[in-house]
Amino acid sequence: MRTLFSKVLAALFVLSLAAASHAAELPRLKVGYIFTTNHTPLMAAMDMGEKLTVNGMWLQPVVPKEKYQLMKDGKPVAVLDIVVIKSGSETATLFAQKQLDIGLASITAIMAGIDKRIPIKIVSPLVLASGGVVVSNAVPAKTWPEFAAYIKASSKPVSIGYHSPSSAPIIILESALKAEGISYTSNPLDQKAQVVLVDLKGMSNLIPALSSKQVDAVVGPEPFPQTAAGKGAGCDIGMLRDLPPAGQWADYPCCVIAARDEIIAGHPAILRDFVSLMAGVGQWCNEDAQRAGIVGSKWIGLPEEIGKNSNLRFLQSFTDGWKEGANGYLGELNKAGYFKGALKDKSFGEVENILVDPQFLNGK
Repeated sequence: MRTLFSKVLAALFVLSLAAASHAAELPRLKVGYIFTTNHTPLMAAMDMGEKLTVNGMWLQPVVPKEKYQLMKDGKPVAVLDIVVIKSGSETATLFAQKQLDIGLASITAIMAGIDKRIPIKIVSPLVLASGGVVVSNAVPAKTWPEFAAYIKASSKPVSIGYHSPSSAPIIILESALKAEGISYTSNPLDQKAQVVLVDLKGMSNLIPALSSKQVDAVVGPEPFPQTAAGKGAGCDIGMLRDLPPAGQWADYPCCVIAARDEIIAGHPAILRDFVSLMAGVGQWCNEDAQRAGIVGSKWIGLPEEIGKNSNLRFLQSFTDGWKEGANGYLGELNKAGYFKGALKDKSFGEVENILVDPQFLNGK
């Protein structure tokens, strides 16, 4: 009996070694995202696992919130090490340091990285422009027009915080200020400008800065506006997509999925599977927005009610509207002298081939 038992144990040990060996042979990729509901597709895929299967693919947890197997037709094809990142600019930095293989981040942050010749490309759109402007409770404004009037009437500069210098919210805000004829600066000593823009260096600092009246207002992506208003930190006065110039931001891209060129060349099949999974989960989010909003908000520790009010729309293809929006960002950033390298004075059509690699989305 003992001999039989010993043989069984030995067999199990050999099987475990074989399984471990197989897992070790799987490609390992580092995937980064930010604690924002803009990245709900990845969070939903991690949270729901096999319950959210797209074309035979899902994410199987190995260490919840840290490590997952990308599954296809019942078999693992890759191990994904998950990295939580503070901002899009940090995402670009990690790409440059080869500490990240795939990243979800704002399109402007990825553009900034490509301008600096970091070897990355956008492999899929993710979400259209979201978020908004929240003013301190001390500011007597309930709408954007009222806030613009308040700024113009103020005897001293009004301070507006943002989470990342290369994020879509600050780019849209700057354009809106220009449209209103409001001058702005990033120099806190400049008392002639009507607005002082304050880099709060990360999403986690937005609400504390607003609550402590370090700034008069903050611009940020979802779920910041709903969260700030829900916590009584300020008043949500308007969505980014509704800021002036009228209609300009309606279909603008926000976050995208990017990958290092080395991964694009070395693991195209895995990247295609990952992009396909994110596109499918994004479609599920659009079709069941309330449930997706709840999943995303709970994942980052927010009340369900905030998720229920989500206004996010996820995109599954590089549409003409998306490309027009990308071109608009390039135009605004070049007007501001932001680009110094590969994207300097370029239109989207001129640099589409270095910005985007569409082969991984829907097989195109």
